[in-house]
Amino acid sequence: MESTGVCSLIPELVDQHLDLFACPACGGAMAVTEDRCSMECCDCGQTFGSEAGIPLLFWPNEWDEAKEDVTEKIKAFYEETPFPNYDDLDSKWSLREKARKGVFARLLDEQIPHGTKILEVGCGTGQLSNFLGMTWGRTVFGADLCLNSLKLGQGFRGRNQIDQVGFLQMNLFRPVFRPGSFDLVICNGVLHHTSDPHLGFQSISGLVKEGGFILVGLYNSYGRIANDLRRSLFRLSGNRLTFLDRRLRRKDLSDVRKRTWFMDQYRNPHESAHSIGEVLEWFDEEGFEFVNSIPKSRAGSAFSAEEQLFEPDRAGGKVDHFLVQMGMLLSGGREGGFFIMIGRKKA
Repeated sequence: MESTGVCSLIPELVDQHLDLFACPACGGAMAVTEDRCSMECCDCGQTFGSEAGIPLLFWPNEWDEAKEDVTEKIKAFYEETPFPNYDDLDSKWSLREKARKGVFARLLDEQIPHGTKILEVGCGTGQLSNFLGMTWGRTVFGADLCLNSLKLGQGFRGRNQIDQVGFLQMNLFRPVFRPGSFDLVICNGVLHHTSDPHLGFQSISGLVKEGGFILVGLYNSYGRIANDLRRSLFRLSGNRLTFLDRRLRRKDLSDVRKRTWFMDQYRNPHESAHSIGEVLEWFDEEGFEFVNSIPKSRAGSAFSAEEQLFEPDRAGGKVDHFLVQMGMLLSGGREGGFFIMIGRKKA
């Protein structure tokens, strides 16, 4: 997939970790061309260009026609509406301050050890990748299918000299990395916008090394019901009832941030919802043991502001999962009915 126009150099971070890369077309070893404007497969010879310092490594799905592929539909949506945006962030210090106001991002930053190789699949505009990459000693790659989103992340990275972060265009169903390349793979709010979330999980879980971790965030089957109801009410009222969404009532958010939230939550062309039990089945099938979740998957167990994200906890049983998920529904689907599961790959 060659780019056109002025040569854009492949980032040095790619050179430093070239052994991690694999051709998305055939799985062969990758090399950087002599002029550093592209990457090429040493086996099949396929060449991949670069734009704005972002390697264009997207390779399309080659599925049977009977299987619906929403990739291009989702790509077009996020190319037009990148999420989240950088409208209130002008430096790495403002990004750090914003990220650390959230318990989850703060805990991640504090608990990911020195030397960790991280891949964020579906990084969007790369705010989390840039935030995690600001801590010395980590290597972070952020991958997404939307070039406009990646350019926002790349621009912020370049202006703030966040050297240990690299962005690239990738289809998560056709990974551009070798199996077992990463200590931590993050896929937060992504799989539910794909044609086959289970297959997507199978694809990215193979990139985790033994003993490494995977973190997936999804819409919950129960927690998302409130959001679905609001979506219907918004459409019927011509968007006159948007005050029903807590975030859209906040005075501290700009109109741009409210619009991107509204579009992502209520106008997305494709989404699915999933249960705690379903994701536990995915973990089991791909050789992962449950570690932790947000919210906690055991009824009556609260997520702590000092939670040890990567320390094993009990997953609870079906009754626990039902009660926890009912709590998400009764809370009005706070944060879009979103939940996070963390698993560790068994040796």
